[in-house]
Amino acid sequence: MPILCDSRQNDSGYPKLVKYQSMEASEVLFSCSTNYKLTFTARRTELRKKSRKRNCRLDFFFFPFWQLLSNCFFLFACSCGMRNLSSPTRDQPMLPELGMPGKLLKLKGMFNSKFGSVPKFYVRAPGRVNIIGEHIDYCGYSVLPMAVEQDMLIAVEPVKTHVLQLANTNPLYPDFSTSANNIQIDKTKPLWHNYFLCGFKGIQVELAEICAKSEHYIGTEGGGMDQSISFLAEEGTAKLIEFSPLRATDVKLPSGAVFVIANSCVEMNKAATSHFNIRVMECRLAAKLLAKHKCLPWEEVLRLEEVQAKLGVSLEEMLLITEDTLHSEPYSPEEICRCLGISLQELKTQILSPNTQEVLTFKLYQRAKHVYSEAARVLQFKKICEEAPDNTVQLLGELMNQSHVSCRDMYECSCPELDQLVDICRKFGAQGSRLTGAGWGGCTVSIVPADKLSSFLANVHEAYYQRSNRSLVPEKQSLFATKPGGGALVFLEA
Repeated sequence: MPILCDSRQNDSGYPKLVKYQSMEASEVLFSCSTNYKLTFTARRTELRKKSRKRNCRLDFFFFPFWQLLSNCFFLFACSCGMRNLSSPTRDQPMLPELGMPGKLLKLKGMFNSKFGSVPKFYVRAPGRVNIIGEHIDYCGYSVLPMAVEQDMLIAVEPVKTHVLQLANTNPLYPDFSTSANNIQIDKTKPLWHNYFLCGFKGIQVELAEICAKSEHYIGTEGGGMDQSISFLAEEGTAKLIEFSPLRATDVKLPSGAVFVIANSCVEMNKAATSHFNIRVMECRLAAKLLAKHKCLPWEEVLRLEEVQAKLGVSLEEMLLITEDTLHSEPYSPEEICRCLGISLQELKTQILSPNTQEVLTFKLYQRAKHVYSEAARVLQFKKICEEAPDNTVQLLGELMNQSHVSCRDMYECSCPELDQLVDICRKFGAQGSRLTGAGWGGCTVSIVPADKLSSFLANVHEAYYQRSNRSLVPEKQSLFATKPGGGALVFLEA
């Protein structure tokens, strides 16, 4: 896992990346406060408060970036957008004292102009795309994402006050400051700075697992995929991310194909609506009803994966159990209470989240069917990549197509624009295409044979973007090919 980039350069003149991959603990200078230090091991991350107390203010200044994906999480769960910063190459100007791309020099100047001082360190976090495994991380199942080359960059300076100052070079996002001792997050207003405050609040109380929990402060009952791939990504490979305990396995993608991201230009902030949390609760309720039917201690069950684990059966068998146990008609809260033998008040206060307590119907059968079938597709995808048959790209594409159909019909997290974009991508050469991310807007990911890439990009751009107002969105910000990128890094200035 790439963690730290120091100011020294290797013989090639490029930044020297220090990677910690052994089982030994390695302390790194990675903190949003001089009061804390982080210790990374292969199994866990610890946050400890330093013995010597120092108060500090943090001045943050965000580099311009693109609103390409619905969500691109940094260490502190900051979801502000993205910009393009590839790994340094010979044709990129370097910042001599940092050994970094010249774009950081511009960022340094903008920071100095804003705050009258220079940053002490810079943080880079990649965007991510989930190739397959949608809406199953919070159900306990493995997912298969990769970090992308597009990323986010933050410049930081600690100073001796208790004030956090946040600024963004995009004028759409106003400056913000608050006391570090009194972090208040309004869940009803998903403002850009709230995502940073979530991470800062999370770091104050006890790093991939910390970040996953931190997102809950904004009101989203997510899983942990976004944060995990941001930390654990390595250039050139996708990752199978497993949970409880958190672990990552390399998945080598086929060399004869590329992955293309396409923005539907439909925005849906999952923290601003209840769609996402309703799905989480439907999966939780489905798990409890399945557990109760199988005479398991359903009160303890929260995730669909727990039911499978306690029964010791395969995913295919879980699909059959779902067919036999749950009916396809929506469940009312009253019916769920009868099935579990609890009162409506107990259902609302002990099981449902605050923004789902007034929901009138829950589709448990459909959600469980999607989760178990999608979990099986993730494992099949990994197996095909490992075995690498001659028709690998075709087989992977079929799994991605099946995933989109399930997301659209069983999980109902697509939208007309996403469905149209998926159809266009398949029409012009994608072997497989599906929505990626939470859904209800956002992006698609397509697997495209490398020799068809140029014509694919041109045709999709004309068919989806030029024939509507979407042509106003810059092409390079809405449609692009990418490859697996590296994970989060900290650049320290000498």
